[in-house]
Amino acid sequence: MSKKRNAKPTKKSAKQHHAKASSRWWGLFIKLFMIALVLLGGVLIYLDAIVQEKFSGKRWTVPAKVYARPLELFAGQKLSKDDFLVELNALGYRTERAANRPGGISVNGNTVVLHTRGFQFYEGPEPARAMQVRFSGNSIASLAHANGQPLAVARLEPLLVGGLYPAHQEDRILIRLDQVPELLPKTLLAVEDREFYKHHGVSPKSIARAIWVNTTSGSVRQGGSTLTQQLVKNFFLTNERTLTRKATEALMAILVELHYSKEEILEAYLNEVFLGQDGQRAIHGFGLASQYFFSQPLAELQLHQVALLVGMVKGPSYYNPRRHPERALQRRNLVIDLLVEQGVVDAEQAETAKQRSLGITKQGTLANTTYPGFVDLVKRQLREDYREEDLTEEGLRIFTSFDPILQRKAEAAQTKTYKELAGRRGINEVESAMVVSNPETGEVLALLGSRSPRYAGFNRALDAVRPIGSLIKPAIYLTALEQPQQYSLTHYIQDASFAVKSRSGQVWRPQNYDRKEHGTVFLYQGLAQSYNLSTAKLGMELGVPRVLQTVRKLGAEHDWPAYPSMLLGAGSLSPITVTGMYQTIANGGFNTPLRAIRDVLTADGEPLGRYQYSVEQRFDGGAIYLTQEAMRRAMTEGTGRSAYNRLPSSMVVAGKTGTSNDLRDSWFAGFGQDLLAVVWMGRDDNGQTSLTGASGALRLWANFMQQAQPSSLNRTPPSNVVMAWVNAYSGEGSAQGCPGAVQMPYIRGSEPLPGESCDEPESFDPNKQLPAPVESVKSWIRSWLN
Repeated sequence: MSKKRNAKPTKKSAKQHHAKASSRWWGLFIKLFMIALVLLGGVLIYLDAIVQEKFSGKRWTVPAKVYARPLELFAGQKLSKDDFLVELNALGYRTERAANRPGGISVNGNTVVLHTRGFQFYEGPEPARAMQVRFSGNSIASLAHANGQPLAVARLEPLLVGGLYPAHQEDRILIRLDQVPELLPKTLLAVEDREFYKHHGVSPKSIARAIWVNTTSGSVRQGGSTLTQQLVKNFFLTNERTLTRKATEALMAILVELHYSKEEILEAYLNEVFLGQDGQRAIHGFGLASQYFFSQPLAELQLHQVALLVGMVKGPSYYNPRRHPERALQRRNLVIDLLVEQGVVDAEQAETAKQRSLGITKQGTLANTTYPGFVDLVKRQLREDYREEDLTEEGLRIFTSFDPILQRKAEAAQTKTYKELAGRRGINEVESAMVVSNPETGEVLALLGSRSPRYAGFNRALDAVRPIGSLIKPAIYLTALEQPQQYSLTHYIQDASFAVKSRSGQVWRPQNYDRKEHGTVFLYQGLAQSYNLSTAKLGMELGVPRVLQTVRKLGAEHDWPAYPSMLLGAGSLSPITVTGMYQTIANGGFNTPLRAIRDVLTADGEPLGRYQYSVEQRFDGGAIYLTQEAMRRAMTEGTGRSAYNRLPSSMVVAGKTGTSNDLRDSWFAGFGQDLLAVVWMGRDDNGQTSLTGASGALRLWANFMQQAQPSSLNRTPPSNVVMAWVNAYSGEGSAQGCPGAVQMPYIRGSEPLPGESCDEPESFDPNKQLPAPVESVKSWIRSWLN
């Protein structure tokens, strides 16, 4: 049988085969498409959850804002015109011909006309208002409305002095759309997204235009991203340039537009956009950028300022006006030209705006800086009542006692002092700290944590725990003067060498700074002249434990052992603790715990907490008055007298120098009626300096007080203190008008009996060994005898 040839496939079978193959491919495509739809649906659900969680919840972690005290204005207030203008400049007030809108001032001689901005305080809102302030010397002579009607009191908005930032160091001032100048959204949309109100998250027209411009120019000159896409990228994505990232951005932009209104999206963008870097702090949003670059609220910005900020959106670093002013100016003017093209402003407005300077405030001025030392104190006090996340995420508004005018004067005094000390051995290694407070309220007004005021590291005012030297001596004399039946200011004490042997066999032999003995002296002279021998002997007589208890009562908690060396300041304290101790002395025996915070508000302006003033009487007012008298004499005839090379002779202040062993620490604590300042100078490595308390810390203190001009100490004695005439040499009662007679204060009942007559001049022997007299009286008597 012959083999049959293979039959050729018919046309019908070929079509069937093709149809089956096509069917398989379509089936596979449909399956893949369905899988892709499911995956896309899953991706969309996932992305939608992310979008809604971010937009519907808390969109930003906002740091707490720390504000200075509001400057209160009233007739009779101690405030110079120059200091007033410095604060207005810090707050971003503009000098104008007529102050007819918030944030404007005009100056005519001693009169300043201004229009305040208003502010939400703890007690309620302070309205914006026009007023005129007239000055006379260093005080406000009158305060009136713009129409001349007297105004009892007014407050300026407080200066923002710092923030408590989260770990990522982002900072922003949240704003609502109705709070921004009308020109800002118009300018932003004209430059960044003209089709904003027409697209649904993605703009094909913008993408096509960008592709055309970039292709024809041969470089990337335009982006096709909408404002919504930019917001999505800032909120959720990175800056990587991949198709996947761009696709995700587009999908999320569509989802955002699906759920939220154009107004909500625009408001979110205004608060989120990155506009600069301030050290480690990232500047986000137009609200903070306005303060950072112009020191003005966003609502007050004019065309040329709005154009600059909007122009910076394209490249905040590249167009940084502080680093690249020419670039920034060109970009700003380009934005203004775009506004003319699109009919947002007319040509005349544009030309006027282009003639304006950038108007950027200088970085590091009072108007544009933070105060890390003081803010550190605020943060520590807040942590006693609030969680860390509350402080760094909830946008709390912290109102403090910080006085930017006094802080500026403290910084200037410190700079001046180091210039005066230049050339001294090792002065470049010497650091410093200062705490300034109000003796009556306990409020901390200014603080220096370093010789570099902007240094945010080790805060010496709070953490430098150093031997206080002779700053302990007022506690010893106060302990004695609390016992008026035994001690008075004219009680005799012996300034002579002695030794104390401990149980271990060690011998303590104190010495005076001048290595001399001064014999029999009055008690007040032991403190005024800071004699070690007489002071230590008095302290041993009183008992070391009793003296250390007085230190605690004054407000300085410590765990010092009751060793005799503690009587001459071997114990260590920080400047802030010393301030608390001297606060009680300066406030007449009333202890007022130091505080830096007044009020706390929520981000929405709701009252959250108030730090109330508290006071406790811990010492008899008479004993404190006598201690103050000895400290006052320390300033006129003792270790602090060099301060009057800088202070007016009429200014009554009291104070005490302190020097630790081997000149390692230089201290001074002193006060008038309304200001107390404590200064420390020394080396971080505890090395020896070339400074005593008088040559170092006292100099800085005096330079500060010279500028701060405190009120003189009130010398009105309390009810249990009487003034008596005594002989300046013997301390015995004397008749008024006798040679050498001086008035001294005593606790009632401890004063010497008055003298009936004056001794005859010939009975006075100038060579006789007598208690050390007041030098001025001694010289007068000698000259009278001759």
